[in-house]
Amino acid sequence: MSKTLIRGAKVLGGEAQDVLIDGDTIAQIGTGLSDEGARVIEAEGQILLPGLVDLHTHLREPGREDSETVLTGTRAAASGGYTAVFAMANTFPVADTAGVVEQVYRLGKESGYCDVQPIGAVTVGLEGKKLAELGAMHESAAGVTVFSDDGKCVDDAVMMRRALEYVKAFGGVVAQHAQEPRLTEGAQMNEGVVSAELGLGGWPAVAEESIIARDVLLAEHVGSRVHICHLSTAGSVEIVRWAKSRGIDVTAEVTPHHLLLTDELVRSYNPVYKVNPPLRTERDVMALREALADGTIDIVATDHAPHPHEDKDCEWAAAAMGMVGLETALSVVQQTMVETGLLDWAGVADRMSFKPAQIGQAKGHGRPVSAGEPANLTLVDPAYRGEVDPAGFASRSRNTPYEGRELPGRVTHTFLRGRATLVDGKLA
Repeated sequence: MSKTLIRGAKVLGGEAQDVLIDGDTIAQIGTGLSDEGARVIEAEGQILLPGLVDLHTHLREPGREDSETVLTGTRAAASGGYTAVFAMANTFPVADTAGVVEQVYRLGKESGYCDVQPIGAVTVGLEGKKLAELGAMHESAAGVTVFSDDGKCVDDAVMMRRALEYVKAFGGVVAQHAQEPRLTEGAQMNEGVVSAELGLGGWPAVAEESIIARDVLLAEHVGSRVHICHLSTAGSVEIVRWAKSRGIDVTAEVTPHHLLLTDELVRSYNPVYKVNPPLRTERDVMALREALADGTIDIVATDHAPHPHEDKDCEWAAAAMGMVGLETALSVVQQTMVETGLLDWAGVADRMSFKPAQIGQAKGHGRPVSAGEPANLTLVDPAYRGEVDPAGFASRSRNTPYEGRELPGRVTHTFLRGRATLVDGKLA
């Protein structure tokens, strides 16, 4: 059936309307639309959003298919309301050539659950010594526009400057994992009162903030674009706010877990809370929420980082860093931002669809919910409340920090160019 009528949904949280999808396009929006020949979805009380876009996803393929594949990762994305994800380059082999990014791009096309845009590595092998084939990756079938050594920092200032100069030629952006390596040797968690009490190596805020300060100045000097991955401290917020006040072309993201969780959880020594950058303090969490609300932080990005059971079910020091996040992101944002009054649903659409699509140049995504636009859409039931059960995840991995925690909201339907990838909360 090529037509679908979504009846009575609140578009971006506004007034209830009917939305008619015909083929891959939004055909009509209004009230009392005819349902003749259309599959009808009764959506009273639900919120209709543009399909979510994640600028920071780890799909692990090629090389770590034991933790995730492009197929399982995109199924998780569809379950979370995403219609497009940007796949980070720290795979095996690293996505530092046109051949590897085209492989990931092709696998995304074959999956059919959401669009996959590969992110290219900044340096060969993520080693920070030689620029990767940035131009070749951009000119490839994948059309790479975002480059990152995420998982590692481009800590050499000359290398970072060269990367910014190179991507400027075609309007690309360098997404920086801000971590001064010499300040974080042996780091296990946020440096502060809790790390001192637990005797764990501290990851100081200044290790993030010093790199961000350097990079925004480099971006200003070069006249290029820099994006800050998983910003996590109050000090980082102030640096980005200052940079934007100077007109520097900087954007920044925050993860759902940094909007909700604090380093107090590490007292349990449960490795599910081990992540890079680490969970910070309550003061940092509040600063991040306020910055997302006022636009200093541009977007929410999941940093979905799946790991197999054996990499997390071990002692803290030996455990891998990272959390899965695609299937819970919208719920966490609802709890931390919507239910606190910091954002309305139109603001959620801006931070989780419009702006990430704009930063990453995701064609056909992050578009207005209006007639004539591609039918990339997400329906969410905001009244739903339920405990997170990772056994039901579509992701291949289960390393969620929210297991057993009650979160609000549930994605009921996801549409990719008019085709339902999620129906009544179940993958199509």
